Amino acid sequence: MDGSGGDSGSMATPVQKKVHEAWRVYQYYLDKTTPHSTNRWIGTLVVFLIYCLRVYSIQGFYIISYGLGIYLLNLLIGFLSPLVDPELEVTDGATLPTRGSDEFKPFIRRLPEFKFWYSMTKAFCIAFLMTFFSVFDVPVFWPILLCYWVVLFVLTMRRQIAHMIKHKYIPFSIGKQKYSGRRSSASSSSGSRAD
Repeated sequence: MDGSGGDSGSMATPVQKKVHEAWRVYQYYLDKTTPHSTNRWIGTLVVFLIYCLRVYSIQGFYIISYGLGIYLLNLLIGFLSPLVDPELEVTDGATLPTRGSDEFKPFIRRLPEFKFWYSMTKAFCIAFLMTFFSVFDVPVFWPILLCYWVVLFVLTMRRQIAHMIKHKYIPFSIGKQKYSGRRSSASSSSGSRAD
């Protein structure tokens, strides 16, 4: 009995090594994409368009698209939400500033941009693969699903925007904050000196 356990373990070792090596290569290339956010999002857009063309050409798999839409809405809420929700948690550490005199604290997302992109791309790829199996093609009246999703999106975004207004945060940083003090004409003419 002990010998059979040892043999199966040694037979699985080369397979485990190959899987581990493949995972390391995959992780290496995934890590290399981290600083290239524009290219990553363009790739996700391409995957999205391929998925849409597949669903449109087949005229089916609407339930998969509905489930995908619900999942993406959930990801979007995590992306737009702060890490520490002022309504749910009382913390001693970093919280969102509520007054203009509060110290500036950067907005930290509950779901970082890279994980948002990665989860979204993975979801599109999985949904695309599911369109090749007829068991997932449940016949539904797609306009009803679309109406349900639009209503859910509007209600969820309304609640999220109300939360943003109440706690005075913006989940997007639009450029670097700049000091806009008064400039005299003398200091602007001597500005070439700093070059």
